[in-house]
Amino acid sequence: MVLFDTSIIIDMIRSGEYRYGSISIISLIEILRGIGGGKRSRVKALFEEVFNIYTIDNRVVEVYCQLYEKLKEAGQLIPDADLIIAATAMAYDEELESRDDHFARLKDLGLKFRG
Repeated sequence: MVLFDTSIIIDMIRSGEYRYGSISIISLIEILRGIGGGKRSRVKALFEEVFNIYTIDNRVVEVYCQLYEKLKEAGQLIPDADLIIAATAMAYDEELESRDDHFARLKDLGLKFRG
């Protein structure tokens, strides 16, 4: 299974072509904040039908903390929202698909990444 980062979801919206997969609640928030209030609930319902949406649960929190600690020690932190998305993919053993290259740094830490 594949977890789509926000950049891939935006590509899907623009092209009108959707693929089966998962998203993090963080990506859902990032998408919805850019949509006007009148359309937001309809878009949210569509996303809930199309994608498996992972919340931030204990599994994600544990993986996030491990990743954060290792990246901080190496002086290579990435934005928290992206780190939560990566932690979600790792917690649920899914490949992360994104156009953001900084995710590639997490491959050595166990992230399955498709850029």
